[in-house]
Parts: sequence; C-alpha cells; structure tokens
Amino acid sequence: MMGEILFLAHRVPYPPDRGDKMRSYHLVRALAALAPVHLVAFAEDEAERAEAAPLLAQCASHHVVLRRRSQVAAGLHALATRRPVSLCVFGDTGLSAHVRTLLAERPIAAIFGYSGQMAQYVPPDAAPRFIMDFVDVDSAKFAGYAAGQWGPMAWVHRREAWLLARFEAKTARRAALSLFVSEVEATLFRARAGLPAERVVALENGIDVERYDPAGGHVLPDLAGPLIVFTGQMDYRPNVEAVVRFARDTMPMVRARRPDARFVIVGRRPDAAVRRLDELPGVIVTGEVPDVRGWIAAAAVVVAPLGMARGVQNKVLEAMAMAKAVVASPAAAEGIAASAGAELIVADGSAAEAEAVVALINDRALALEIGAAARARMIARYGWPARLARLPEIVGLAADRAAA
Repeated sequence: MMGEILFLAHRVPYPPDRGDKMRSYHLVRALAALAPVHLVAFAEDEAERAEAAPLLAQCASHHVVLRRRSQVAAGLHALATRRPVSLCVFGDTGLSAHVRTLLAERPIAAIFGYSGQMAQYVPPDAAPRFIMDFVDVDSAKFAGYAAGQWGPMAWVHRREAWLLARFEAKTARRAALSLFVSEVEATLFRARAGLPAERVVALENGIDVERYDPAGGHVLPDLAGPLIVFTGQMDYRPNVEAVVRFARDTMPMVRARRPDARFVIVGRRPDAAVRRLDELPGVIVTGEVPDVRGWIAAAAVVVAPLGMARGVQNKVLEAMAMAKAVVASPAAAEGIAASAGAELIVADGSAAEAEAVVALINDRALALEIGAAARARMIARYGWPARLARLPEIVGLAADRAAA
C-alpha cells in the first residue's frame, strides 16, 4: 500500500479473549500484512497494556494509554459539555495530541477507527481516507435500555441514545465508509443516517476455526451431569439480564425433567446479581477462567438467551465452531447465517428454551448432528481470511494498485 495505516481502538486488541477484541485483533493483523500500522488505543490497566505486547510488536508503532476517567466523572463532564457519556469516558487530550503528531509526521494514507468512541480522535481536516468501524449501532442499544426502564436512568439512556445517534450520523457523513458487523445493523444505520448503501456496509465477524476446534485436546472441568453453558463478559448488562432470567425462569423447568442438569455461567467480572445465582440449585458461576474452550467442550448444550443483542454474538460463533448445539434467543441468533433447526436452535422465551435444552440433553445423537452441522457452517462461512478478504478495497489498497 502507498502509505501507512493509523488504527484507533477503544480497547487494545490483545489478548483476543472477548468479542470486541477478537474483531479488532484480526483486523490489525490483516491490515499489518497490507501496510505499516500505527496502533493507538486505550487499556483498562497496566496488566492489559503489558499483555498486549505480542500484537504491539507487529505494529510499526504503538501508543497505548490507560483509561483513567471514571463513569461518574465522565457523566458529569458529559452533562457540562452536552456530549454523550460514551465519548467522555474515552476522552484523553494526550491521545489527541499523539494522533495529530502521527498525521503530521507519518505518511498516513488511511485512518481506521474501531468503535464509534474513537471517531472523536479523527481531526475534521484529516486528509487520509477515513474508515469507521462502528461494529454495532450503539445508539440503538441505549434506546433499548431506555425502553425497559423508568425514572432517572431511563432519562440518562434516552439522552445517550439521542446524542449518540447524532454523533454516529455526523461521523458517518465524514467517513469514506462505515462498517457494521451484520447486514441487519448496516440496514438499520442506513435508515437512521440517511446514507446510501455504498457508504454503509457489513463486514461480518469471523471465527478462528483452528483455535475453536473440538479436537483441540481441551482441559475439561471435573463436573458430572449434563452442563448447560453460557460464556461472556459477566458485568455486561445484556449478559447479566440473560443469565438471571435463564437461571430463575428456564432452569427450574429444565431441572423438573432433568434434575442432574446444571447451568454454568462462565466469564470474567460477574456482578453481584450474577454471583447471587450461584446460590440457586443447579447453577454454577465460575468467574474468570484460563480458557473457556474447556467449558464449551464439556457442554451438553450451549445457550445464548439474550433479550437484547446488537450485531453478531461471538459466543454463538465460538460454540458452533466447537461443534456444539446452541440454543439461542431470536436476538442472539440475528445476523448469523445459519439454518435454524439444523445448525442452530432458536427458542423464544423460557418455555421454548427449556423444551429445546431438554430435547438436546435427552437426544445425544441429535445434539451431535446439530453440532457437526454448526461447525461445518463456521468453516465454510466464517473463517477470518474469508471475512476480511475485502480489506484491501476497504482501506483503498485496490485503488492504489490500479493506479500503480
């Protein structure tokens, strides 16, 4: 590529152990194969920054700063400045200065912004081609939060949804191209922002089918009985709401027919509501584990009972790649190109979930058949090289080659 790439990320993309980091990790690696990449990103703490060393070594330069502003401080600043809280949480004047220095001193041909919060670091007068990977329509997520609440928090979330929607549309009008994780998200955003299809496109997530391989010799937990497994970041509100409802509403129906079944919630930072579920019969909360693949491998069924979900759920892709039968809510299944009933089970509501889970536990052959079909779908459709084959065109490499 004629020139270099500036990649702006709201979280340093390593290790790729959560959904947003998996996507950004593979993007950075693919972009680095095309041109020198300068990575500018935030880290939650020193440990996260230190952990990122293997990826940072692949970049031409890197600048990773600690995100120090608290939610409370960001909220107060947002009120004072009439800006979205999401932007204020990731506000940093030093990072802004570093970006301007890079743009002045390096032959940056393309700026790749990852997550809408990072658009604030692209100067209005920036000359390079600007690609904005929103991933999801965040403003719609906050609108969904507001719809299910009342009182002060409903107002906070309505405000965030409205301000973010304005910011997203303004950003998209500046960008040469806006990316979303699924065609569903892209279609929603086109309607909201009033932009043509060629300016707003889907770049779907992939899955590392070699890493998530059921034949990988994973260390299994020492637990007996059929395990119903959920994986995810357990301080993330949609995940919290999903497991609380499943544990309290669906599991009693499951255990009425399969008393030996257990619901295992696997993921870092379980909040108080999640930790309390460990007191329920048949529910286990693991907290952070060294490797989720062992838990997925041990599962009789993997569930994704999310009431609210944006984009494509990586937890579903991971389980399908591991040849597991997955029971997903309509929201969690949305955007995944899989045949419902053959490669993925979609169940709407607790009664339907319980029926599907018990059927799969009782019919091992059926679970294996669906799991095999799910893995075949992941291999055929969702390998990262196939998903990112359009990156040269997206960042402008195709045009550069034609000109050369």
